[in-house]
Amino acid sequence: MPYKEKEITKLYYSIGEVAKMFDVSTSLIRFWESEFDILKPKKNKKGDRFFTKKDVDNLHLIFHLVKERGYTLKGAQKKLKENKDDTVNHFEVVQQLKKIRGFLEDVRSGL
Repeated sequence: MPYKEKEITKLYYSIGEVAKMFDVSTSLIRFWESEFDILKPKKNKKGDRFFTKKDVDNLHLIFHLVKERGYTLKGAQKKLKENKDDTVNHFEVVQQLKKIRGFLEDVRSGL
């Protein structure tokens, strides 16, 4: 049986790492933190922000609503407050479809 390397997941991500994940500026992440109640990064005594996996998942939702679906900030806030579960389910479906599309494009390029 081949050796499978265990995937390492971090407990906390710095604001720079999070900004790089979404290809946005750190100031936009700080702005979204002030606008959305669901973002609660931990801060040390120096004031550095550390985002958990849950915070990153919430940022994925916010990014999806604001940047990909074109919601305004107020609209995204309202959508997340009213029916977050529906938004999460829609986001997960979109992510799965993107994976399937990537796989199919790889298959097509291999033909």
